[in-house]
Formats: sequence, C-alpha cells, structure tokens
Amino acid sequence: MFKILLATLSAGSLLLASCAQQSRDVAEVPQTPGQTVQVQQTAQDTQSRERTPDVVYVPTPQEVVDEMLKVAKVGKDDVLYDLGSGDGRIPITAAQRFGTRGIGIDIDPERIKEARENAKKAGVADKVQFLQQDLFKSDFSDATVVTLYLLPELNVKLRPQLFKQLKPGTRIVSHAFDMGDWKPEKTLNVNGRTVYYWTIPEQVPENLR
Repeated sequence: MFKILLATLSAGSLLLASCAQQSRDVAEVPQTPGQTVQVQQTAQDTQSRERTPDVVYVPTPQEVVDEMLKVAKVGKDDVLYDLGSGDGRIPITAAQRFGTRGIGIDIDPERIKEARENAKKAGVADKVQFLQQDLFKSDFSDATVVTLYLLPELNVKLRPQLFKQLKPGTRIVSHAFDMGDWKPEKTLNVNGRTVYYWTIPEQVPENLR
C-alpha cells in the first residue's frame, strides 16, 4: 500500500511539473515595430509536433523569393504569411528589404529553430516570427500577402481555407505549383521555375468553394 501511494504521488508530481512547464512555454508575437506581446502556446502547437511534415523541405532559390515579393508588390505596411516557411527566407527577405512584418508557419521543429536563428542573424527578429503549427489549422486572417511552396494537392486542399479567412484583395503567390481550377492572374518564369499569382476575389465562384 505504501509503495502504491508513493507511485501515485510521483506520477502526480510529474504531471504538475509538466503543466507548470507548459504554462511558461510562450512565444513573442510582433505587433507594430518595436512592440511585442506574450502569447500562450496553444494545444495546436503541441499537436503539430506529433505529425510528420506533408512535404520534404526544399528551399526556394533566392532569385525566386525576390520575384515572388516583387510580383506581390510587398511593402512595409503588409503582413506576410509564409505557409510552410522552412528556413524563413521569404519573410526574412521581406523584412530586410521592405520592413514588412512576417509570420512563418511550419510543422517541423527543426525548420522553426533554423528560421528563428536566421532571423536573429539577419537582424529582423523584431519583425518576423515563426510558429510551429499545422498550417491547415492555423489562423492567418490578418495576412495581406500569403506565400506558398507546397504541393499541388496541398494547394488545392488549402484553397477553401484561403477563401474563408482572407480578405478580398489579399495577394497569394506560389512557387512551382498552381491552385487547380483557380486560374492565376499572372504566371512568371524565373530561370525555369514558375511563380503563380492570385488575389482573393470579392465573390468566390461556386466551383472554387
């Protein structure tokens, strides 16, 4: 009986310690330049650590990054979300060149760690943040620009979420892959690589919902 009681107490202590650690696990979220607030990490972040990435990470060449930002006319007043952000080069480049506030979302903890280190090295950690989340469960409704380098089926799967969350006029730029029946407004060739560009319409056609 004494041994069982000790085991129960030990398990309870471990649970309390785990809860205490989770309560301290917060992320800094940039708002306006020079300002940050503390935001509690969500259960979603924990769940994302348990799911493997949908794609193998392949970085977007810098020349393609530059063209993606150019076609979207990214500026200092934009809020850029990079879905499947990898090493963070797209929001980091936007922050460096235009002062753009950026958020990268990736499910891979190694990529998030790398992106945060890269932002510090680039001197833009106050303008960008990287969240370890499942992008299909993420909220990016405040975006004015969304960038992607996923896969065709993932783009199509994500499309209803883009239409639901984003305001009309929000710019979408994808490296390499299109959005199925949603035809791009612009298609660019960057040394053999393709960049697609759309804007969220005022009224989403029935066949795209």
